[in-house]
Formats: sequence, C-alpha cells, structure tokens
Amino acid sequence: MNETLEQVQARHRKEVKELQSRITNKKKNATKKNRKGVNDECAELERQMKERQGEELRKFLGGDEETNPEDEEQDGKANGSATATTDPDVDSVTDKLRATSVDGGEQPTQGQAQAGNGSGKKRNRQKERLARRAAEQEAAAAAAETEASGMVDHRGIEKAYMTREFKAHALREKDIEPDGHCLFSAVADQLEANEIPLVVGGEVVIGAGAPGGEGYKIVRRVAAEYMEGHRGDFEGFLEEPLETYVAKIRDTAEWGGQLELSALANAYGVEIKVVQDGRTEVVRPLGEVEDLKTLWLAYYRYGYGLGEHYNSLRKAS
Repeated sequence: MNETLEQVQARHRKEVKELQSRITNKKKNATKKNRKGVNDECAELERQMKERQGEELRKFLGGDEETNPEDEEQDGKANGSATATTDPDVDSVTDKLRATSVDGGEQPTQGQAQAGNGSGKKRNRQKERLARRAAEQEAAAAAAETEASGMVDHRGIEKAYMTREFKAHALREKDIEPDGHCLFSAVADQLEANEIPLVVGGEVVIGAGAPGGEGYKIVRRVAAEYMEGHRGDFEGFLEEPLETYVAKIRDTAEWGGQLELSALANAYGVEIKVVQDGRTEVVRPLGEVEDLKTLWLAYYRYGYGLGEHYNSLRKAS
C-alpha cells in the first residue's frame, strides 16, 4: 500500500523518537573508555536516518504526489525549463532551515518578496514542509544529546569509589565468574584466603579448594542449612515459604544477597565487609566471636552488563 505524505511524515516522527530513545540509552551506558566510540556511533545512526528519510521524501515528492499544474508553470518560468519540480537536495533543505522563522514559515527572501507582488516564484509549500520536518529531527537529536549529557554517570562514580576503597585497605580484586553463583564463589575464595575450612560430609576442606573447584556449592549448602535452622531470623523477610526459598539457594543458580551474607557470617563466625558504591557495608555474626576474621567482597550494581555482581577482594601483595 502506498503511503500518503502525512503518513510518511508520521512514520518519520516515530522513527526520530525511537532513535532518540536508543541514543539516550547508549550514552547513558557509555563508559569513559568507550564514550567517543558511542558518540560516533550515535552520530552515524542519526546521519543514516536523516539521509534515508530525506531520500524517501525526495522520491515521494518526485513521483508519488500529483503536481499542481500552476506550480509547474511557475517553476518552469523560474528555472527556464519545462521541469515542474526538482528533487530537493539535503544541503539545500538545511540551508532553507537556517532561514526558517520561529512559527515554521520561511523568512521571505528578495525573490519571495517579489513573488508576493506577482513577479517571482510562487511559494512552495512542499519544500516548507520538508524544512519543518528537518527542524523537528534536529530538535529531537539536540534534546537527546542534552538529556544524555545531564545523566549521572553511575558506573563511573561506582568505579571511582571502589578504586579508592581498594587502595585505602590495600586490596586487590579477584574476578569471579558472573554466573549466578558469584556471591557464593566469592565467599569460597575468601574462606580459602583466610584458611577457613569448609565441611564436606565431615571432611575438612579449605575454601574454594573443594573437589572439582566447586566450593560455591558447599557455601550454598551451608547458607541454606543455617537459614533452615534459624527460621525466625529469615522467614519475615521472605515472600514465599522458607522451604521453597532455601531449596533454590541450595540447588540452583539463584542469586544471593543480604540474607545469605547474614547466614554465612553466622555459620562461619566471620565478619563480611562489602565494598559498594558510596559505602562499605559490614555484616557481623551474632554474639561474641574470638579471633574474628574478615572476608572482603566487592559488590557492583552498575559495573556489569548482566546486573548485580560480587567479586572477591584479597590483600595486595
């Protein structure tokens, strides 16, 4: 089905809004390292859209819309040829935009002023609509740029705080696989660094050195068993039966959080310090513990594309 000029313009407006949203999201998630590349990519997307929409309008006005015979006569006189309407060039549309008034109409040139007296080229409303369309596109792109520039760089702020805390406490970061087990894997690594044993069916195993390198499974089980044995401390925070919840913690890749940190701090009798954006949270076991050891974790809300993530923090050598 052929589109009318109004339908083409409506579709173009929708495309501009969608592109504005894409550009905003891209710039929001850009880092200092890739910001130039993101800006270049956004500029290229905008250029491609303008070029394609301009071409569509040129084709539409060149062959899909009936031409007013009176317009043909006026254009023929002005151009000294029998051609009714020439295809509008993108650059000429941009030049015309610069002369567009606030109310969307063109500021009269000398030739147009003469046309008002009946001696020049007749006003071309199609070109004026093109100019207004170009103005809308430029305004939308400018709005997207302004919005993106005003957004808070959460990832950058988070990274700066984390780096400062790592340096202050002489810590180095050990990357943990972002697979859903990251909290439990990070705790297993910390237990190994502090020579705190895990218990595997009565067998003593140190930290992440569990059989098959799957210390996180043991840590999951320890957290689940502690929560089952201390129902009153955890049930009030759950929106599902405790049995269902601990089964997921023990047997699946369910993400761990504050409840699991509390369970593990008490189960292993350790203090867990979690460095995160803007603060360092401390989770302590209940009661007095002699020779209290500290496990260090890094928690990221913005730094990883898949979402929240924990890494292990070891003492810098």
